[in-house]
Amino acid sequence: MQNSNESTIRIVIVEDHEFTRMGLKMGLEQIPGLVVIAECEDGRNAYNTVIEHKPDVVLMDIELPRMNGIDATRKIRAELPDTRVIMLTSHSSDQEIFAALGAGANGYCLKNISSAQLANVVRSVAEGAVWLDPGIANRVLCAYASGTTPAGVVPNGGSPAPTNIRTRTKEKGNTRLSPREIEVLRLVAQGLSNQKIADQLELGLETVKTHMRHIMEKLTVSDRTEAAVKAMREGLF
Repeated sequence: MQNSNESTIRIVIVEDHEFTRMGLKMGLEQIPGLVVIAECEDGRNAYNTVIEHKPDVVLMDIELPRMNGIDATRKIRAELPDTRVIMLTSHSSDQEIFAALGAGANGYCLKNISSAQLANVVRSVAEGAVWLDPGIANRVLCAYASGTTPAGVVPNGGSPAPTNIRTRTKEKGNTRLSPREIEVLRLVAQGLSNQKIADQLELGLETVKTHMRHIMEKLTVSDRTEAAVKAMREGLF
């Protein structure tokens, strides 16, 4: 995070509906360690505000006046790569989800999330995690794994992912996955459980669990979904 006080997460809310914006601010500021430092009602003002205040986390709606949230996210992440952006929206179409992730969003939440749940997401994303609403996580992982993401959407938010896995893993010294680990992670992205992965690869369950532990350590993530998303966004498969 960018704030010198590591116990406080500084947040900018970007939401064009005033009552929703007020409710978000009131709910978040009741949570210790979270502070809303600015609010915006359109995408262009959001970009300028974020550049000025350099928050730790931005909560961004998609449908905004003047500049939509996806374009604003792309500009913010290009200028301030350490600032994390969470899409907080009622939109859940595949096109919007993948466009947001392609723009560099670090999280995607639906607006029916509770304040307590949102606070946990903010903390997790501020610490470097990727978070997807459980209702859409499997759709995203399966689409990336099968190569059926909408045209023009790339998972790493920039150029298309490299096709040569070995080259990519050598470049990323801290994420150098073995061929077997990549194979396991592909199956995770397809929604298979550890037991089903073990059955398909003809491995013992404990062996698969060991592979998963090594994968999460190498990718510095805390769960299976985050591991699969990070691997796909970095072009590891």
